[in-house]
Amino acid sequence: MSLIDRVLGRTPATDMGPLYTAIVSEARLPTWYRHGGVPDTLDGRFDMISLVLSLVLLRLESEDVRGRLPSARLTEKFVSDMDGQLRETGFGDLVVGKQVGFAMGALGGRLGAYRTGADDAALVRNLWRGEAPSDAALAVTRGLVDSLQARLAGKSFEDLMAGNIA
Repeated sequence: MSLIDRVLGRTPATDMGPLYTAIVSEARLPTWYRHGGVPDTLDGRFDMISLVLSLVLLRLESEDVRGRLPSARLTEKFVSDMDGQLRETGFGDLVVGKQVGFAMGALGGRLGAYRTGADDAALVRNLWRGEAPSDAALAVTRGLVDSLQARLAGKSFEDLMAGNIA
């Protein structure tokens, strides 16, 4: 547990590490890229993490009050990860804040788009940045998204907190 966590009174029960790790692992599955045609680039990986994170956050919303704190902590974990990733790729302090702000805006936009349903238009806009993939790739991705949503819906709150989303 970090010093900040101790000062803020965070307990290991609010540690989002296992769930965030599961989100990133899901987003990095080769099937999304090989068969779904999502670009295996920095942008494509960000888009996939944003998709999976959005679906998990929406699932946590369904928990009402119980899901609020984990949602906030999961979003904090995302911000921390994006900050670290940007610094690793060579962005300096002056740029990192702005880029993290863009990442949060993108996440918010995706949450809004997926809240009403992750339809094909939202997927094309957010995973392929408006450039439609082949019909086969879109069909595979649509199936993977539907499967992930069904898996998340079938998980208990405790399973989610433990990072059991597979």
